[in-house]
Amino acid sequence: MLYLSTRGHPQRKRFCDILLEGLAPDGGLYLPERYPQVDGALLTRLRTAYHEQGYAELAFQILQLFIDDIPDADLRALCEKTYTAEVFGTGEIVPLRHLEDGLWLEALSNGPTLAFKDMAMQLLGNLFEYELGRRGEQLNILGATSGDTGSAAEYAMRGKQGVRVFMTSPHGRMSAFQQAQMFSLQDENIHNIAIEGVFDDCQDIVKAVSNDHAFKAKYKIGTVNSINWARLLAQVVYYFAGYVQATTANDQKVSFTVPSGNFGNVCAGHVARSMGLPIDKLVVATNENDVLDEFFRTGVYRVRGSADTHETSSPSMDISKASNFERFVFDLLGRDGARVQALFGTALGQDGRFDLSADPAFAEAARTYGFASGKSTHADRLATIRDTHQRFGVTIDTHTADGVKVAREHSTPGQPMLVLETALPIKFAETIQEALGHAPERPARFAGIEDLPKRVEVMAADAQQVKDYIARHCD
Repeated sequence: MLYLSTRGHPQRKRFCDILLEGLAPDGGLYLPERYPQVDGALLTRLRTAYHEQGYAELAFQILQLFIDDIPDADLRALCEKTYTAEVFGTGEIVPLRHLEDGLWLEALSNGPTLAFKDMAMQLLGNLFEYELGRRGEQLNILGATSGDTGSAAEYAMRGKQGVRVFMTSPHGRMSAFQQAQMFSLQDENIHNIAIEGVFDDCQDIVKAVSNDHAFKAKYKIGTVNSINWARLLAQVVYYFAGYVQATTANDQKVSFTVPSGNFGNVCAGHVARSMGLPIDKLVVATNENDVLDEFFRTGVYRVRGSADTHETSSPSMDISKASNFERFVFDLLGRDGARVQALFGTALGQDGRFDLSADPAFAEAARTYGFASGKSTHADRLATIRDTHQRFGVTIDTHTADGVKVAREHSTPGQPMLVLETALPIKFAETIQEALGHAPERPARFAGIEDLPKRVEVMAADAQQVKDYIARHCD
């Protein structure tokens, strides 16, 4: 299996090379040359693997379709090391919870940092350590987080041999719990950098550093954001796990609603659907920062500046430049790297927008690829949190509430609609308190976390300052 860049670079690479690299040399994102196809016989094998052997075996069988430069025995061992009941709280790993007729929650937040990012990040940490050990190399991970990626990455990489983490986050824009999870870590290989700006400023810094090829090579810079294909690939697995739990036969279809800001989580669903998993609709749920909803409604992709990026009560989606969206547009436009380069490399830089509304391909986003979308506001999520608690005795976090609200607008009678849960409510306690009049349950291991000493460096939104900081801690 070889991988190519969404922007047309002629070079092809194998999985373990792009695992450590992040962005392609032309600034594009990596995708496989083709998506492996899942027929009825293979889907039955995957169904049996999950129900009889567990999530780790399902993960191995899907990952091996994309990875041919790690021996099967080693890859299976990495999956078995990652997906355990001890780490994820249950042997099912991603159990379904029924809410009402046709509507289910897929629980993805039982890992160490209580967010769905753990599902991929725990595997990524083990993959990094394995491959760096094989090569006898070091890796400096540079990341950007709007809340959950950072803590998931740091908890997955803390103490790992050969790995340092430099994680940028928007200063003062995460919940107190999210900040405490990251900034309270005292491990020597973990570095937190709070950027004076919004998440998009952090993401721009990561891309700018990654595009400085000399610096990237000298300091061996890698990424853990969903621009890293390995992370997105790990997320593909839980779409299969959700499907085989919600169905009994391979001719049944399901839909998924995915709270989304950076398009990575739902892009994994696009990959699963492209492989042949019987998914009807992939519904993108946004908050007030509705750049993705605007595109799927109108064909216009319009990024916002910092001043126009709203600070909301579902802060992990306070994103107006969805970096993973490029992967989907590449497929939507027939894998035309030159066109993707013109849109993402040129038009967005010059105009901050592009318009596909008149392109015949735009209609295929819904017709061929199954995409739909919707938007949720603060008032919507408060109402959804209250309703879900009162009617079902279930407390959901703010982002999952956005998903539930939008899912109800797109459900099809007789067909399961699975909402991907994104985090446990304690991560957004202030809004839960506002909605329900009481704080959400807090796992005992996180008692008093906000009061722990913090290690964090505050910086301007300046890529050079970040590069200087990395250099000081690596030289």
